Amino acid sequence: MNRAQIARLVGTYGVLVALVALILFGWFRYDNFLGAFNITTVVRYNSMFALIALGMCFVIMTGGIDLSVGSTAALGSVAAALGSHYGMAHGIAAGVGAGLMVGAVNGLLVTRANIMPFIATLATLLAASGTALLLSNQTSVPISTTNGFMWIGQGKIWILPIPAVIAIVAYFIGSIILNFTSTGRTVLAIGGGEDASRLMGLPVVQVKFLVYLASGGLAGLAGVLLAALGFAGQPTEGVGWELFAIAAVVVGGTLLTGGSGSVLTTLAGVLLLGILFNVLNFENGKGWISLSAAWQSVVRGLFLLGVILLQARLTRGSREIA
Repeated sequence: MNRAQIARLVGTYGVLVALVALILFGWFRYDNFLGAFNITTVVRYNSMFALIALGMCFVIMTGGIDLSVGSTAALGSVAAALGSHYGMAHGIAAGVGAGLMVGAVNGLLVTRANIMPFIATLATLLAASGTALLLSNQTSVPISTTNGFMWIGQGKIWILPIPAVIAIVAYFIGSIILNFTSTGRTVLAIGGGEDASRLMGLPVVQVKFLVYLASGGLAGLAGVLLAALGFAGQPTEGVGWELFAIAAVVVGGTLLTGGSGSVLTTLAGVLLLGILFNVLNFENGKGWISLSAAWQSVVRGLFLLGVILLQARLTRGSREIA
């Protein structure tokens, strides 16, 4: 393996190196950092962000953006909470269905109305947020606690929390689609050059619509988890979730210009940002450094910037060597 290949490999999978380094740092510095309770809590909570980041990854790989995922998750949580009183299946279907409807609107606006993704999804962000407030009467909507719906958020399969199992299955399916199907190849081709993809006869419109539909559905599923984890549909949640998803995707090495990306490293990006937040909480608990929520955001932003700059330098170095 030559220097160019090594630099390219590190540039692509640098997020995995950063993730391992952060875990080792937490392990050596804090008691019970790798304890069962902390691990379960981290993966259970960050499963919601993993789902919206997966949808965002596919959207960005086509050269688009989906700003509506946070509001869609909030709408999905309200719909799921309302539907949960008719049964667990109804609650799941309501939450995911709400997300699919938003995703379908996004897809139609982008592919049929030819509206820029930024503008289209900004409009649906506002619409989804308003709809969530209307459905909930601007208050939290309690879920049913008698028909098993909250098991989706609180239950386990063996040692794995149900939200983590859902996220793992979603990423497994996403990886297969991206790496082993014509749809995945078309996603990357669209990001590399949409006009060229059309000239090649690829189903550009259909695949772009499916990508936005999937992003909405995954955000709706994240809303189902939000309702089950918090015991209520929460119409005011989801603020800034789209920024977290975009950050995780970018940290994972997916280019904002499209045409390149990885499902595995997107998941690593989610875990990296989630564990960083967990490390900051542990640091506050030790009493040596006390960081307010505002300063924690500053530290996370600087850490994110550092990882991105490192990846950009490694990628640029690999190109110069080649």
